Amino acid sequence: MRLLRGWCRLVLVVVGGVLLAGAGNPGDVPPPSATGAQEVTVVGVFSDPRGQNGVLLEGKRDKRRFLMMIGAAEATAIAVPLENITPPRPLTHDLFLTLFGRLKVSVTKVVITDLRNNTYYSTLYLTAGGNPMELDSRPSDAIALAIRAKVPVFAEDRVFEKSERVPVTPGSSGERI
Repeated sequence: MRLLRGWCRLVLVVVGGVLLAGAGNPGDVPPPSATGAQEVTVVGVFSDPRGQNGVLLEGKRDKRRFLMMIGAAEATAIAVPLENITPPRPLTHDLFLTLFGRLKVSVTKVVITDLRNNTYYSTLYLTAGGNPMELDSRPSDAIALAIRAKVPVFAEDRVFEKSERVPVTPGSSGERI
């Protein structure tokens, strides 16, 4: 646990500038959004002073952002591959991908489909033996798998519309992990 905290602090320092470097100018106006799901970038995982964690996602098409609140374990599961950290033992999502590989199952994409009653929903898209499959999944688990499998994450427009907006400019009071 102490090693993981050390890694998280290191990640905070190293990637803190990435958020600032990626910030747009205050006068930038995002282009009008098209309809349908758009691919998102996982900007980072953050922790606030109260210990609440979130993952920040940004649309590649229109640069809209939203922050999904997640648990500490889920934040770690996303932060580890995002920062190219190799844990001494496989984490649960690493184990799943190893199992998928041996069973000839591949992750093809993740779509965050909705936000209802403060709960996000997503679908994990897989291919097994040439046959497509869809599985209901918690978005945090799906994102952790997608990052490891190097497949795209998408979010439906309704998710952006229902989520609390996060500005493109820096100024969040939380720490990045």
